Amino acid sequence: MRVLAGTAIGGTLAGMSGLCYAQKFAPENIEVTNVSLTLPRLTPLFDGYRIVQISDIHMDDWMTFGRLTGIIELINEQKADLIAITGDFVTYSAKFNDEELIDALSMLRASDGVVAVLGNHDHEVDPARTRSLVHKSGVSEVGNGFRTIWRSDDALHLAGVDDLFARQARLHDVLKKLPDEGTAILLAHEPDFADVSAPTGRFDLQLSGHSHGGQVRLPFIGAPYLPPYGRRYPCGLYEVDGMLLYTNRGLGMFPPHIRILCRPEITVFTLRMTERP
Repeated sequence: MRVLAGTAIGGTLAGMSGLCYAQKFAPENIEVTNVSLTLPRLTPLFDGYRIVQISDIHMDDWMTFGRLTGIIELINEQKADLIAITGDFVTYSAKFNDEELIDALSMLRASDGVVAVLGNHDHEVDPARTRSLVHKSGVSEVGNGFRTIWRSDDALHLAGVDDLFARQARLHDVLKKLPDEGTAILLAHEPDFADVSAPTGRFDLQLSGHSHGGQVRLPFIGAPYLPPYGRRYPCGLYEVDGMLLYTNRGLGMFPPHIRILCRPEITVFTLRMTERP
């Protein structure tokens, strides 16, 4: 009986510890991932350029104003040249305060500003409402368009497509307007869009989110669930048809609010030029 009681108590404690880890420790323990990327078209004036990517904020009753502003302090500590946000500012099934999100995003600091695209949750809430709060916060939305950063005559193009899940991605429109010269980085909420963008040969790098890395990743199994358009390239760095792709694990969560072996992420990219002979 004592053995059985001890086993039961041990199992209960282990379960409680696991739940505490999944609900408290892992979601709060943000990983700052540093990635150095060599881009073939990058010019000397952009060598060492720092882009900080965040994704999937999912403002809701878990991602409160206080929690988000604390995360933004950590983002600003990275001293970015540019901040890129790859969609899902909000959660379609949750209430959020527009003014709080505007105030929080307005605190982001980067020398060349902040660019972003919308995600599927942003569209499910109301794309016009989400666009309004993004614009009011000083963030430049580049969905189905682009913004160019200049260093003298050298250009770095930050392009974007609107949400694939919402059937609003218009890559053809982007390519018609995008100059043929200069390094081009594409923001696309869903990472599997790389199978469309990479074959064009125009983009050196795609930045995505959407999958949250699965939120739960199990040893030898990986993520038991991944959303549509986030299943081929769920997290980390890939090369797709000659183009680099990075899928960020996101900051927020969709219910249930747990993470296991899949910490939230801020990604810091240092861009490097290919060495010339």
